[in-house]
Amino acid sequence: MLIDLKPLIGTPEVNELLTYTVIDDPSALQQTSSEYSEQAGLKLYGWEEEELLLGLVGFEETEDGSLDIRHIAVLPENRGKGYARGMILELLTTRQPRYLVAETEDEIAADFYRSLGFMVYSLGENAAGIETLRCVYEVEEIEDEE
Repeated sequence: MLIDLKPLIGTPEVNELLTYTVIDDPSALQQTSSEYSEQAGLKLYGWEEEELLLGLVGFEETEDGSLDIRHIAVLPENRGKGYARGMILELLTTRQPRYLVAETEDEIAADFYRSLGFMVYSLGENAAGIETLRCVYEVEEIEDEE
C-alpha cells in the first residue's frame, strides 16, 4: 500500500531510500528532500508492508494530465520482488494519469520501464556523454458505450 511520505521526510528510512535515487553527495540528498518538503506539486509516497518502508516513488502531476516520475527506489534486499512495479500500478490506479513519464540514464531502469509497456526514446547524450532516455507510458482511454 502507498502512504504519503511528506510528513516523514528527513527520517532515516526515507533518507536511505532517497539516497538510492540521487548522486552520492549529501548536498544532493538535502536538496531533493527540501524540494519534496517545500513544493506542493511534488508528491512522495512509499510502499509499506507490515510497517516496514520497502520503497518510494516521487512524482509531479502536470497540467497536461501526465505524471512525471522523478524518483523511484526499493531497498536493495527487496529488489526484484515486484515492489517498484506495484508502485507504478498503484499510481496508475489511484492517480489515473494520461501519461506516466520517467527519464533515466540507466539502461537497466529503461528495461524495467519497457517491461511495463513504456516506450523508451533517446534524448541524446548529456554534457558528460551519457545517453538520457525518456520513458513514456500512454494510458489507453476507455470509451463509454452508449
